[in-house]
Amino acid sequence: MAQITPKKNQYALRAVFELAKHQGRGPTKISHIADAQAIPARFLEVILNKLKHSGLIASKRGFTGGYFLTRSPDEITVGDIMNFMQGPTRTVDCAACLSKVNCPSSRRGCAFSSMWNRVSRAILKVYDETTIQDLLDNDRRLQDKRRQSPTRASQTKQGQCL
Repeated sequence: MAQITPKKNQYALRAVFELAKHQGRGPTKISHIADAQAIPARFLEVILNKLKHSGLIASKRGFTGGYFLTRSPDEITVGDIMNFMQGPTRTVDCAACLSKVNCPSSRRGCAFSSMWNRVSRAILKVYDETTIQDLLDNDRRLQDKRRQSPTRASQTKQGQCL
């Protein structure tokens, strides 16, 4: 499947997610975010500096400095991050129309454009309906499930019914 969200936006989302995991514990250093989310540190620095202009995050300088959220994770949506990072949304054209290579029709007459716009609107709706807190809750459920898996496996091996 094609990449729907640019890598820069994915990194921004993952950085905000990591900051949310540390909410209330003081600023988080770039090196920690980069390591925890496997984001190149120099690229992350650029992304975080850009995100500061969104009002979603702030930074503190100094030895104990780093980045932190300015709002609660339940008040920040994925859409907030994506909209800030990519700017205003626009209509979507098929790849052939964008490159003007192998385009079977003119831009106005493209049979695919309305479908791509519906797909785009559906994705934006999911982004707008998903909070960072939703992602944190999902992460906790997954971690709990992982912790329980070895126990279940050993119980099954012992012949016990789950």
